[in-house]
Amino acid sequence: MNQQVATRTVEIRWHGRGGQGVVTANEILAGAALKEGKYIKAFPEFGPERMGAPIRAFARISEKPITVHSQVYYPDFVIVVDSTLIGQIDIVEGLKPTGAVIANYADSPEKLKEVLHANVSVHTVNATKIAMEEIGRPLANTAMLGALAKVSGLVRLETMTSELASKFAGKFPKEVTAKNVKAVERAYAEVL
Repeated sequence: MNQQVATRTVEIRWHGRGGQGVVTANEILAGAALKEGKYIKAFPEFGPERMGAPIRAFARISEKPITVHSQVYYPDFVIVVDSTLIGQIDIVEGLKPTGAVIANYADSPEKLKEVLHANVSVHTVNATKIAMEEIGRPLANTAMLGALAKVSGLVRLETMTSELASKFAGKFPKEVTAKNVKAVERAYAEVL
C-alpha cells in the first residue's frame, strides 16, 4: 500500500445486483486486508432482497482502528460489478476527487468517462468475459477483486487469492476455486 493510503482510512463502495456475489467479494477483500494486519469494516446494504435487485456493499480499510460505523458516503474507490447499473444509478455519487471508479465494462476507460459524464479516474476490465472464459459463468465478482487489488494497492494479489481460496474451501470443489483464482489474476493483469 502506498504511503498516502497507509496513513488514512480507505473507503470502498461496491455496486452490483443480488446474486452476483458482491457481498462475497467484499468479505474476501476484508479478509485479505485482515491477513495483512489491517483494520477492516465490511458490510452490505440490501434494498428489496431479491435476485437481480441493485445492492451495495461497503468496506473500510485502515492501518489504525476504525471508529466510523455508517455506510460509506465518500468512497475512495467505487467498484461496479454489473455494468447495467451504469446510467441507472449515480455511480460517482460522493466519490472523492482523488478517488477512482473500477468497473466491469467492455469498453475503454475513456468511453466510460463519457458515459458517466464525470471527470474522475476510471479503470475498466471486462470481468464478465474473464469470468465466462475462466469460470464458465458470468459471475464477475472475483475478477473485480483482481482489478481492485491492482488499481488500489490496498492488498497484495497473493493475499487476495489466498483469502479467496480460504473462503471457498469446503464450499466449492478445488477446480472451482482454482478457476476463480485465475479470474482474479487475469483481471489484475488486464485492468486498464
